[in-house]
Amino acid sequence: METYGDLIAAEDVLLFVNAAITSTGQREFHSDADEQRLSLDFLHTYLLGNYRDLYAGTLALDINDHNAALIVRRLLETAGEATAGQRRREGRLIAARLAALPPQRVYALFGALRQAGVNNRRSRAIMRDWLAARPDPAFDAVKYRSGLKQALRHTHLPPATEELGAFLFAPRSRPRYAAPLLEAWRRAHHEQGALYELPYTVAEGFAARHGVPRNAFLERMAPRLTRLETLRLQESARARGATGLPTDLTGMPLTRLAAYVLSLPVDERRDRRAELTRALRAAADRVAGAHRGGWGRVAAVLDDSWSTSGSAHKRRRPLAVALACHYLLAALAGHYTGLWTSGRTDALTARPYGPTPLGRRILDALDTAPSGLVIVSDGWDNAPPGLAGEVLRVWRTRLDPGRRTAVVHLNPVYDADGFDVRRLSPTVPTAGVRDAEDLPALVELARFAEGRTGLPELMAYLDSRAERMPGVRRQERAR
Repeated sequence: METYGDLIAAEDVLLFVNAAITSTGQREFHSDADEQRLSLDFLHTYLLGNYRDLYAGTLALDINDHNAALIVRRLLETAGEATAGQRRREGRLIAARLAALPPQRVYALFGALRQAGVNNRRSRAIMRDWLAARPDPAFDAVKYRSGLKQALRHTHLPPATEELGAFLFAPRSRPRYAAPLLEAWRRAHHEQGALYELPYTVAEGFAARHGVPRNAFLERMAPRLTRLETLRLQESARARGATGLPTDLTGMPLTRLAAYVLSLPVDERRDRRAELTRALRAAADRVAGAHRGGWGRVAAVLDDSWSTSGSAHKRRRPLAVALACHYLLAALAGHYTGLWTSGRTDALTARPYGPTPLGRRILDALDTAPSGLVIVSDGWDNAPPGLAGEVLRVWRTRLDPGRRTAVVHLNPVYDADGFDVRRLSPTVPTAGVRDAEDLPALVELARFAEGRTGLPELMAYLDSRAERMPGVRRQERAR
């Protein structure tokens, strides 16, 4: 039988998960960076100190990379406080999560561990295994040279090859290198043509050193750009008169693509309507997969008020999440109705504007008799204040006590003052969301926030998510 302490533990974990999904310690519309960092630091300290197993288990959830790295760091810093069984489980979760993190994030984590003086056997083994699994050591040596050098020095590990060691620690000691990428780096110091054989971020520095015009550099680098680099550079390249950068957007992740669309002037979005709509729908279809059209009758209330403009660090991020959710829900639903708080009907030309009349839009959405209602908003209901919460309370307690309509609130913004994402009503589950791609899993997770399932179910859910992590599955088979 569950105790009161179990219920508190489940609530604490869900509180932390919402923060770990939405907050990156950067400025938001309603709070500055210092408030975000202090609030987030408190939650990490609290959960690690009181629920270490659950804290580690959140690595299996769709938390953002910033918080995943913080969790790994804190677990390794406090390894002496864990039991042998905890260390084994944490080691598997850490290895699986590091394999999914961007390399630059992992090298930054290793640097933070070095500065903190964390050099126990467990940390060295984790760093050794991650480095050994890197697919191209020469690429890492060129692109992440400083991070790789620090990691090898800190763990006292030898480089993968003698040549790689020479490149990292005595690059001028050899007249040439056998590895093509290392040799390209050497030649790029005195030969302009060689810089186009290097990764973009490395080649950019050499181009500036050689005085290569920006537009000419971007045109020649186009074949080597990653999708994300292409997306970031398309507009700046076009402004400088460069041509030849790829414009195929169909392979871009849904939320990143939505952010790119919102970065375009409204007139350009209208001119490219067919191209942009096709790309957004294709991205949404990839995420929906086998569940496409299987969610029945769905309505969504999507926040495009002024607060969705975000901050200097997260420009239009809340609106990008709402736009991506709009296209994903349209793919998942058998019948879909999307309602924007501004009253606009053209999602492609969405822009932050005006107050947040969530209550009125929720009434409009419920009038369509949906089987599911999804609200994507930062929760600052202000036109009039509190109407959304009252509508949801009356709906849930009097008009639909049997829960024929499932209601979920997804919030892309962390509220530093409340140590959680802002909620609309205690009768409706709220989950933090960072990427629309996580929407199906978050709707599943949100059921725990309703209070109808407790700590045992939550622990079982964390365990099941951990077992689905590719790295954990491989380690379990090996054992």
